[in-house]
Amino acid sequence: MDQRISEIVAKYGTDPGSVIAILQDVQEELHYLPRAALERVAGDLSVPLSRVLSLATFYKAFSLKPKGRHPVHVCLGTACHVRGAQLVLEKFERELDIKTGETSPDRAFSLDAVRCVGCCGLAPVVMVGEEVHGKISPAKVAGLVKKYRK
Repeated sequence: MDQRISEIVAKYGTDPGSVIAILQDVQEELHYLPRAALERVAGDLSVPLSRVLSLATFYKAFSLKPKGRHPVHVCLGTACHVRGAQLVLEKFERELDIKTGETSPDRAFSLDAVRCVGCCGLAPVVMVGEEVHGKISPAKVAGLVKKYRK
């Protein structure tokens, strides 16, 4: 892990203003920001660990807990909620055997509820990674899980 993090830091140079970009790349690689990685970034950039930690905890895009390779975001915005998104979320919880906010033990999936993904006309909407899946019903959840398990 240390070698890969050093490679990421080297890509940006030693500019302390690159911390956010570096953290994004580290998270992309590891699917979360473990403390050892934050310490390594701080050391490589010669910035206080407290600065790196404050950025990692300030932005919701960063996670200090392991996330799945396939992050599942179920939209619970108004249009999605009205069209049954809560039932879709509950079906994902049963199918993955995790609760909202958790990551599967094999770290294949993490499950989160979001308020709006901006695709109201496709409600209810689920995002798996960057892929948008519209007009999802509870009956379609098992198929989505199977598709990403491969």
